[in-house]
Amino acid sequence: VQLQASGGGLVQPGGSLRLSCAASGYFLSINARGWYRQAPGKERELVATLSNREGATYADFAKGRFTISRDVAENLVYLQMSSLKPEDTAVYYCHFRPSVAPGMYSDYWGRGTLVTVSS
Repeated sequence: VQLQASGGGLVQPGGSLRLSCAASGYFLSINARGWYRQAPGKERELVATLSNREGATYADFAKGRFTISRDVAENLVYLQMSSLKPEDTAVYYCHFRPSVAPGMYSDYWGRGTLVTVSS
C-alpha cells in the first residue's frame, strides 16, 4: 500500500489549505484514515481521524477549524484547514488502516507534506 499526500505549502495566518492523500495498492477495504502532524522539536500528534465505525474524531485544536472527509471510490482522504495559525506549522502525515486480509489490518503512513503558516 502506498500513500501519496499533497496540498501543503505556505499560507498566511487566517488562510485555508486543503490536504489530500491517496491510497493505492492492494487491500480489501479501508477501516480508518486520518491526519497527524509533527512540528519542529515536538512529537507527532493526532489532528483528525475518520473511521468506518466511529466516524470523525478531532484534536481539540482542530475542532471548528479543520474538517476531515473522504472519497471512498477513489481511496482519498482530505483535510480542509481554515483559520490557520502560525502554531499549525508542521509536517502533516496521512494515515490509513486498510484491511489486507479478512480480519487483518495494517497501518500505513504517507511521507508528509509541509504546511507553513506565516506572514
